[in-house]
Amino acid sequence: MKALIAALVCLALPVAASYREDPKTALLHQKLISEYAFNADDLAKVDAALDQAERLPQLVQAERQNKEVTTPLWDSYKALHVFPSQIDNGLRVMREHQKWLERAEAEYGVPPVVIAAIMGVETKYGTYTGKHRVLDALVTQGYEHPTRSRFFFNELAAYFAFCRDFRREPIDIKGSYAGAVGFAQFMPSNYITLALDYDGDGSIDLWSMPDAIGSIAHYFTRYQPPDRPAVHWRRGEPLLVPVTAADLKASAPARNTKAANATLGEWIKMGVTPGVDMPAETPAGLIELLRPAGTEYWLALPNFYAVMTYNPRVFYAMAVTQLAAELQAAQALKVSPR
Repeated sequence: MKALIAALVCLALPVAASYREDPKTALLHQKLISEYAFNADDLAKVDAALDQAERLPQLVQAERQNKEVTTPLWDSYKALHVFPSQIDNGLRVMREHQKWLERAEAEYGVPPVVIAAIMGVETKYGTYTGKHRVLDALVTQGYEHPTRSRFFFNELAAYFAFCRDFRREPIDIKGSYAGAVGFAQFMPSNYITLALDYDGDGSIDLWSMPDAIGSIAHYFTRYQPPDRPAVHWRRGEPLLVPVTAADLKASAPARNTKAANATLGEWIKMGVTPGVDMPAETPAGLIELLRPAGTEYWLALPNFYAVMTYNPRVFYAMAVTQLAAELQAAQALKVSPR
């Protein structure tokens, strides 16, 4: 009797409609046709995938409450990404893939420690690349996200193009809650336009370390943000300048912005004392971090903002920068004469 009642209850529950039937799917078809030259067979495969897509509203919540936004203190966020085993693992990865990292630096100017730090923060050097089906993540976010649906809808279209062009099944690939994939955590549009076959094996595979290394370096010199001017990596320049004193004037520009909003000379006039001498015309922004002992300031340079194009959060770019600095220091310590 209990089994019969359960069966009747299940029959009474509404069946979730396929995303294939959603009005936005017609717009998706139009985008795929106009931007990626999809034909009828291609669209039929898209519809078949949409029939299997699952609605996962918890991914929208995860995107809106990511730790870069919800963690108030820098030290709490830093502890997630900069710690002894993370440094040890980074040194091991750098040793194992030294030739690819050195080649990437020679060709693109991005230091090995920065490339390694990106992968360390993103995927713990490729050991965790995401547990969600990218199809589910991008369909849910693209159709239902309350503020960023346009971005994710565009990435959903790019994902279907990626699957067609790279001969991958849309239901098979797993990634982050936002739909990023591989050791480098590229979004689908960046995978299509910026990922490289760096080891020359005939396949662009961001689940392979050589391709991920070359693609990250390539990204930093070629990525064009859709909503602001490009900030490309500047060979030989640091990411941050320490601030030894800050007595900010009331008219000082905003802090923690997504791009440089003054020059180094202008920040000096506003009461900031850099700990390193650099040309006064260098573009810079002021980073303000809340720490247990008080407020800490840094001057962010163009390379810091290049890292922010990967993830437009100050805490993220600081984690990459400080992990890179720890890797650099640990590497120097290991090779220094005893």
